[in-house]
Amino acid sequence: MKTQNIFREIPDMGVIWVMDEAIKLGFFNGNPDWVNLGQGQPEFGEMEGAPSRIKNFTIEISDNAYGPLNGTLVLRKKIADHYNRLYRKNEDSKYTAENVSVAMGGRLVLTQICSMLGNIRLGYKLPEYPAYEDLINNHKGKIEAIQLETNSENNFSIPSSEFSSLVKENKLDAFLFSNPCNPTGSIIEGNELKNYLKISIEQKCTLIIDEMYSHYIFHDREPGSEPISIAKYIGDVNDDSVLIVDGLTKSFRYPGWRLAWAIGPEHLIKNLNRVASAVDGGPSQPVQRAAMEVLEPQKADQETAALRTVFSRKRNMMLDCLRENGIICSSGTKGTFYIWGDISKLPGTINNSDSFFKEALKKK
Repeated sequence: MKTQNIFREIPDMGVIWVMDEAIKLGFFNGNPDWVNLGQGQPEFGEMEGAPSRIKNFTIEISDNAYGPLNGTLVLRKKIADHYNRLYRKNEDSKYTAENVSVAMGGRLVLTQICSMLGNIRLGYKLPEYPAYEDLINNHKGKIEAIQLETNSENNFSIPSSEFSSLVKENKLDAFLFSNPCNPTGSIIEGNELKNYLKISIEQKCTLIIDEMYSHYIFHDREPGSEPISIAKYIGDVNDDSVLIVDGLTKSFRYPGWRLAWAIGPEHLIKNLNRVASAVDGGPSQPVQRAAMEVLEPQKADQETAALRTVFSRKRNMMLDCLRENGIICSSGTKGTFYIWGDISKLPGTINNSDSFFKEALKKK
């Protein structure tokens, strides 16, 4: 019997298509003949200056049962303490375990958040993390997606002076963005980030901020001294309508663990936890236990400081090499491990993305 035509076609996200095309030609992770510039994954092995990688963890008998939908209490408290230590030392309002919800990966957290949203107008800028568009489109019946174009003059970001009018003109109920930005590497920081928060409060526009790359911060050709998070500027953690998404995937280099979290006001987190009961059923308990060690203050700081040092060196090498070969790179690349390149000035045979990609595959 033929399958009924009741299923919609799901297009490949760019990175998946890129990897699939390479695999057809013999690529696999660890193949020494290939260089993988197509996937958003940091190096996951031992790294100069970083703590040793965790190689073992214990599975308790109780781990074979369902765990809490929102993550274990001890891990949620650990994550709250992590944010308070880094961003809220001198603030009266502190995060607690009730401000945190844990899930298996950043895309799952974002899926839960989209499932929780009502009939709203949700803004996001272009270029931006491609998965956002797919996630939002899965909720077309209730979420009206508003795309906001950016330009190279503003390093493909939206200045806070324009953000205010864009929220008003487009009647945005919420705004979703990555900071630092995947894929452009631009950062909203300092007074700009403060202004974003102020505008969102004044105009009742909830901010949903993907901070997966919050520790990949660079200044000119040097590593940054500290991470960036809007958590530093929030007034009352239970009043300001801001949801932060982060995890172990990028800044702690454990993408295969699929462990992430949302942190925000208690009432929003409670709602998010209810969503988890229908969407995924809660995160893995043994992985959460292993994550406790990753977030030990001394280890966490050693890891992220080493990360900025090593990736600053990698970034400088990549920028120099690309520019020497005629690729125009944004001057605003200050974060992440991505570089936003313009290939329009290359020879005609490789000055568009399709032909460039096909030629790159030939070079493995």
